[in-house]
Amino acid sequence: MPDPIFDEPRLAAVYDALDPDRSDLDVYVALVVDELAARTVLDVGCGTGTFAIMLAHRGLDVVGVDPARASVEVARGKPGADRVRWLDGDATSLPELSVDVATMTANVAQVFTSEADWVATLAGIHRALRPGGHLVFEARRPEVRAWEGWTPEATHQIVDCGPAGLVEDWTEIISYSDGVLTFSSPTVFHADGVRIESTSSLRFRTREEVEASLVETGYVVRDVRDAPDRPGREWVYVAQRPE
Repeated sequence: MPDPIFDEPRLAAVYDALDPDRSDLDVYVALVVDELAARTVLDVGCGTGTFAIMLAHRGLDVVGVDPARASVEVARGKPGADRVRWLDGDATSLPELSVDVATMTANVAQVFTSEADWVATLAGIHRALRPGGHLVFEARRPEVRAWEGWTPEATHQIVDCGPAGLVEDWTEIISYSDGVLTFSSPTVFHADGVRIESTSSLRFRTREEVEASLVETGYVVRDVRDAPDRPGREWVYVAQRPE
């Protein structure tokens, strides 16, 4: 089930305003378009559609899928959204596809906290790739322990979200155990004082664990590279479905 921060309509509507800097996606546009020369792309966990629309503007045939219906509705309302095929769902329930590249940007690859869900997602993407197609995704390195910096003091912000008015949010860590981080993201709408709670969990897998799961589900790991936007803190994985 999607977290409320993505599937609650009022939160989905201000998601982009609260996290406006998506310059990290430029790296993935270059990787997908220039390096892998993709013409068709499946964006898994497309959220509010920023990356899918960026690719569509480059002339690619893009499918965006996400189980958070409220986020997908935001995506459908954006300029250029008519160039993307939007699906409510996840990678385990896709229609028949044959794409050049599948992507999971931001924390999408880490929302699958159980191994069963993670393996099922990788297998679903594998079926959607054409033979020779690539899966590209990023995942944080657990040894860096980035979550130790996700304190309320470091993450607190108040943002003017246009029609929604001033919106305040921050992050509070609840627990970390066996590679699973659980945290809350309270959001307060100053216009009417409404506070909406959202609790999320992320799985921090080691590089060895990620590579093993890729091999288990039929991929060949072609490259593991340092993330340009978070050097030393995150890996970018490039895996391929064999010809």
